[in-house]
Amino acid sequence: MDRPPPYFPQSQLSPPDENRYKKFKAVIALIIIGLIALLGGVGYGVYYLISRLIG
Repeated sequence: MDRPPPYFPQSQLSPPDENRYKKFKAVIALIIIGLIALLGGVGYGVYYLISRLIG
């Protein structure tokens, strides 16, 4: 029972995707744009609500 542990290759079997970083940046940019739009919508909603309550 003095066998070494089984061999597991450390490299990926498929080559790495060339556009992986570009896809990641695009997803992050879309998330940031979506959050900015959401915050803008919430801000406009609060502004509209306050203006309707006051006037």
